[in-house]
Amino acid sequence: MSSFKTIIILLPILLCGCISSSIFQSPDDHYYINPNKDLDKVGRLALVELANNSSFPQISTNTTEALYNALQKKQIFSLKVVLQDDPAWQGLQLEVDTDYNYEELAAIREALNCNAILTGTVTVYKPYPHMIIGLKLKIIDLTDGHLLWALEQIWDTADKTTEDRIIKYCRRGSLLNSSVLVEKMATVSSIMFLSFVADETSETLSSKK
Repeated sequence: MSSFKTIIILLPILLCGCISSSIFQSPDDHYYINPNKDLDKVGRLALVELANNSSFPQISTNTTEALYNALQKKQIFSLKVVLQDDPAWQGLQLEVDTDYNYEELAAIREALNCNAILTGTVTVYKPYPHMIIGLKLKIIDLTDGHLLWALEQIWDTADKTTEDRIIKYCRRGSLLNSSVLVEKMATVSSIMFLSFVADETSETLSSKK
């Protein structure tokens, strides 16, 4: 019985842990990239723990971690995570999902030692009867306050196109041959779901409209 439990715990990792890259294939590309800025030149980016509008306290931390892992694989920025209880962030006394004036931008840049900041909110999260998550994210250039990138999207596993993308994502990195098992896990594993969402989000950072 203990071996069975171990397999269940490790299954999401086995399925998605070996994925090195994926193609962003969403039909609903609700994101923006500043055409006059180059994300490759940002250098140091601080990813601030997401705010949470859902009734599941842990989801903001889990989503932030998934985003960090996905962004690391892209290797676009020198990346750091700033938790909301970090003294450096708390000392700024700023809300995550807000607009900042020039004094606040300068204070963030000095306190966090970064050139840009990625902030946002988990706008919705529902693990049942089917998984849904909504994200509202943005990257701000701390030197001039310009918006570098933004995304606002909802992923719903009840949507057939979303389910198909999850399955393709997991099959690319699956160590298992059972497509049926992959399909089952793809829509019930929160670890796998967040990994998929973070992967699609990170892909938009290197996409040009």
